[in-house]
Amino acid sequence: MAHEPTLDPGLTLLATPDTRSTALHHLVARTLTDGRPAYWVDARNTATTYALAEVARTDRLLDRVHVARAFTAYQHHELVRELVGRVDGRTGLVVCPNLGSLYRDGDVPEQEAADLRAATVAVLADLAGAGDVPVLVTARGEARDAVAAVADRELDCTRTDFGLRYEGESFETTVYPVDGGWQTTVPYWVDRCGAVADRPAVELTDVVAPDATLAAFGGV
Repeated sequence: MAHEPTLDPGLTLLATPDTRSTALHHLVARTLTDGRPAYWVDARNTATTYALAEVARTDRLLDRVHVARAFTAYQHHELVRELVGRVDGRTGLVVCPNLGSLYRDGDVPEQEAADLRAATVAVLADLAGAGDVPVLVTARGEARDAVAAVADRELDCTRTDFGLRYEGESFETTVYPVDGGWQTTVPYWVDRCGAVADRPAVELTDVVAPDATLAAFGGV
C-alpha cells in the first residue's frame, strides 16, 4: 500500500504545507528506490542531511543525492543550466525546491530577475521533456504560476492527524503508516470494495432470521 506517489518522468509541481515541510524529502526517498542518482539545486537550505536521513528508505540514499546550493538568483540560474550537461538516462530525479525565492531578493533588478526566473523554468521543463526524467519543483507566488503553466502534473500536500496527505490528478493518499500497521480511510475502502450505492440491494429473503443467527453463534 503506497501512501506517497511515485514520480513519473516530467515536471511535477508540488504544493507543500509550508516551506519547512518534509513533503519534498519524502517524495525524493520514494522515487529513488532503484539506485539511480538525483541532482538537487537547493535554495534556502532545504536540502538538510537530517531531513533526508529521517525519511530515507535506504542508508545509501544520501550518497546518491548530489546537492548544489545557490545563494543568489544568478547562482541558482547557472546551477540549473549546468544540469543540462549532467542529466542523462541514468538520472533518477532532479529536485528544485523554493524556485523563485532567490529571484525576489533585492540584489537583482526586478525585470532581470523575472527574465532569469523564466529562463530557469524553461530549462527545467526542457530537461523533464527531452531528458525523460522526473523533475520535482516547489514554488510560491509568481514562480508557482510560471511553473504551473508548463508542469506535466501538480501535487498538493497537506498535514493530517495521521501524516502527510498527497493529492493529484491520478493519486490520493488513502492509507497512512502507523505503529504496527496502517490507518485506512473511507476512500481506500471505496476504491477496494466500491461505494454503497454501487452494490446491489439485499433481497429480504437473504436476511437471516434472528433465531437462526443466535443458534449459529451459540446464543442462549
